[in-house]
Amino acid sequence: MALPSFFFLLLSSTLLLALLAVVGGTTSHATFNIDEATIDDIQQSFRRGDLTSRALLEHYLNRTRALNPLLRAVIELNPDALRQADRADRERRRGDGKRRGGLHGIPVLLKDNIATGDRLNTTAGSFALLGSLVPRDSGVARKLRRAGAVIFGKASMSEWAHCRSWHIPSGWSARGGQGRNPYVLSAGPCDSSSGSAIAVAANMVSVSLGTETAGSIICPSARNSVVGIKPTVGLTSRAGVIPVTPRQDTIGPICRTVSDAVQVLEAIVGFDERDAEATREGSRYIPLGGYRQFLKKDGLKGKRLGVLRKVFLDSYDESIQKTFEEHFDTMRQRGGILIDDLEIANVESIIDPTRSGEFVATAAEFKMSLNAYLSELIESPVRSLLDVILFNDKHSNQERTKEFGQDFFLVAQNRSGLGAAERAAIANMGRLSTEGLERLMKEKQLDAVVTPDAIGSRVLAIGGYPGISVPAGYRRDGVPFGICFGGLKGSEPKLIEMAYAFEQATKLRTPPALKEHL
Repeated sequence: MALPSFFFLLLSSTLLLALLAVVGGTTSHATFNIDEATIDDIQQSFRRGDLTSRALLEHYLNRTRALNPLLRAVIELNPDALRQADRADRERRRGDGKRRGGLHGIPVLLKDNIATGDRLNTTAGSFALLGSLVPRDSGVARKLRRAGAVIFGKASMSEWAHCRSWHIPSGWSARGGQGRNPYVLSAGPCDSSSGSAIAVAANMVSVSLGTETAGSIICPSARNSVVGIKPTVGLTSRAGVIPVTPRQDTIGPICRTVSDAVQVLEAIVGFDERDAEATREGSRYIPLGGYRQFLKKDGLKGKRLGVLRKVFLDSYDESIQKTFEEHFDTMRQRGGILIDDLEIANVESIIDPTRSGEFVATAAEFKMSLNAYLSELIESPVRSLLDVILFNDKHSNQERTKEFGQDFFLVAQNRSGLGAAERAAIANMGRLSTEGLERLMKEKQLDAVVTPDAIGSRVLAIGGYPGISVPAGYRRDGVPFGICFGGLKGSEPKLIEMAYAFEQATKLRTPPALKEHL
């Protein structure tokens, strides 16, 4: 049964101080720099005997104790994480860890809408779901456990994946408070997978999972100078994940490097009978031999990349445009073929959720899918969207959320299934995708389109297309920005090649300056 939140909420450092007193603090490893270490670095240190999973976890716990009161990235810690780390160490000593793969013994932080069938809560940042009991692990959590990963805890997020209200600040939830960008505290962390990106950027953990409906992996990854992969819809299971819309929802990794993100992606893709229709279709895109084979330093060579300027790059100031011109030169030097100044047909309609039909369809789909999720919970204070609305009304004063309202919830509650308007909206998005990105990529024979930050997220979202965000630089005020490689369904292998080659050619990520808080 999920224990009360005050056992695990990181609103103060009291719990972690006590926990660290039990485990004995952080182990020092003179020959190994845990901060910024990749999964491969960590596994090599495991094999040398310089590091254990317990020591790695203790380090992350210590860093979380120091930074979370400031950054609000972690909403809840797993009380069983140390036991899982110890089990990984025992398996490694017996030689059993090798067959598990690269995530064996690696702590992973999950966004708070990804269910785990353990003592962790799954609440989407809302007190309305505190104490609810899920029937089982989500599909992706189950795959992580099979890979031997240690479930570190749950990341904070924009409450209800930013679907409660348009007025709620990005990265805010009633349970977690306001997530803060570790580079510039006054800057927003961007969109709903905020805690997952903040924690990885601040080296509170090396691996996390986020979810995306329209920008919620790509945007926080770009804003926090980390790597995020938004997979093709259906490539990863959504079973056991608090939904927005099954038409667009996808689960993907947020890490510090492309290599780490690819290893996580490889562990979580595949068929799941509880999300059968989508994952059966998605499974046909999984390459024989997995995704790590596409981590190629020459991955840009011969690739045709479309540069989208109108509405996209042209929307940014001159300094960022200048930086992107330098990036384009780098791509050309690495053998990339850039097709410049391309336009997507009807792009203004695509990026406007009211004109595309995304808003109309998503409101109805959200109510239907959320009610279905809530009905399957073993125990829950709420069983429907209406219950959630009434809960929020009752507790808004205590949570200081009255001013935010719940306007999207109210719109969704007034929907009654997929009627003519919703079906027309879905058909319109299909037409916009076919005549937009798909036609452009086929006519120009593109391997990817390139856009800054998350400005192209809605193009990818309504078509179920994948994208990878890689650090691209820092604004004059220090806020990071990213570059997004986007493609058609199943194009992850090509996107990985290009993203990895770009990352290795530029290596732009620098950790945030947080020493004064440690």
